[in-house]
Amino acid sequence: MIKVAVIVGSTRPGRKALDVARWVMETADKRSDAHYELVDIEDFKLPLLDEPVPPSMGQYSQPHTLAWAAKIAGFDGFVFVTPEYNHGTSGALKNAIDFLYKEWNNKAAGFVGYGSAGGARAIESLRLVMGELMVADVRAQVMLSLFTDFENFATFKPAAHQAKSVDAMLDQVVAWSGALAALRKQAGQAS
Repeated sequence: MIKVAVIVGSTRPGRKALDVARWVMETADKRSDAHYELVDIEDFKLPLLDEPVPPSMGQYSQPHTLAWAAKIAGFDGFVFVTPEYNHGTSGALKNAIDFLYKEWNNKAAGFVGYGSAGGARAIESLRLVMGELMVADVRAQVMLSLFTDFENFATFKPAAHQAKSVDAMLDQVVAWSGALAALRKQAGQAS
């Protein structure tokens, strides 16, 4: 069965990403097309990238990197839940992505963004990164507005139509994750 990680993309105190990711998981748990797992980057306590060798070499030396790599390697696809900070994704999410290379390759990714412009610019910045990591990012995305999906800009209360957006994005992530299985197998990656 396809395995998809729903990655909580913020470590900021008071973050909304965990609430949003749990909401995505509620929708995902109603599906039977894949195994979905919540992965919180906060749990890995990743410092600023501290590996002496570029991740593309696969020579990880730090225990936190090895733990992070082992977790990510087991998935076939990802849903990145990202806030939008200053027209981009969070530094913590970008840092977590930058720790690894081959663990991301030949997999699919979808995005759930939130912010004043629905997280659109954060998602766009992540799409650029995914191309370099050989991740197929899907077209469908979820854009949550601080104005309409958060009460008083603080309490997450998504509009009813947003659940359909999640399902559309997950449909594509699962389909592309399955389609890329042959490439993962050829490269010797878990599937």
